[in-house]
Amino acid sequence: MKETYHSLKQLLEMINCSKYGWQICADLKVVSLLMGLQLGYTKYCCFLCLWYSRAIALHYIKRDWPQRASFKPGEMHVEQPPLAEPHKIIIPPLHIKLGRPFQKLGKRHG
Repeated sequence: MKETYHSLKQLLEMINCSKYGWQICADLKVVSLLMGLQLGYTKYCCFLCLWYSRAIALHYIKRDWPQRASFKPGEMHVEQPPLAEPHKIIIPPLHIKLGRPFQKLGKRHG
């Protein structure tokens, strides 16, 4: 099954996710699909806030970005109505490949 908006919608309907009120744990691509966001390199890619990904000068300076208030299709790179509520999504720890030197340092100190 491909990771598309329509296949996720069909899957959630088949398991009655809204009936049971389950929380969803998924990677960021699936979270974007669940929230109806446009995939790829977009200006507003975060489902929690309106982080402006192309404001490179502000990335390490500005810490508080406005919260995303609505998921209206056609606004702020929202293409489809959301399939889940944002507060029901759990973000897993990110798996980052840090490289061999960092792994050696971690073994020495911990």
